[in-house]
Amino acid sequence: MSARVATFFRVLEPTATRPYMPGYGTLPAAEGTGLLPWSWALERLAGSHDYWLATVTPQGAPHLMPVWAVWHSGRLWFSSASGSRKARNLGAGGRCSLSTDNPQEPVVAHGLAERVTSTAALTAMLAAENAKYRTDYGADMVDPARNSVYALRLDWVFALDASDFAGSPTRFTFGLATAG
Repeated sequence: MSARVATFFRVLEPTATRPYMPGYGTLPAAEGTGLLPWSWALERLAGSHDYWLATVTPQGAPHLMPVWAVWHSGRLWFSSASGSRKARNLGAGGRCSLSTDNPQEPVVAHGLAERVTSTAALTAMLAAENAKYRTDYGADMVDPARNSVYALRLDWVFALDASDFAGSPTRFTFGLATAG
């Protein structure tokens, strides 16, 4: 686990703004549905069954793969075999995007995926994943010698409700503060 993840962080309530979307007829923040609340986006981040993970190869080529993820301790957590393309891409920099599976109510999270190796953190993540997906994976699923578990530190999140395409787009930006 990196020093940044090892330090106990709490995510501050994000700042919501209307994203810059020229040519899409996006309404001012106070019009249409208005800015979506963080609770709306968080419900979808936590509740999505499948996610799309976008990474970049060291050569700059995009790489998109489906993954399972859980919202746990203020972050999106997911895993991958350590030798997989996505794990190798994340090992070369960690910047990525993770999107929910519903195109009518998409939530796209952007940030830095940090590899987690702490036994306590891995045990908690595995319990959260087993509960969400009704699985019974054992500790070998998160064994750092074979698999990589990542916690996505959010930089910004884009959310949209397609039922109000022009009046709902919301960009959430985050700050981090150490817990007291």
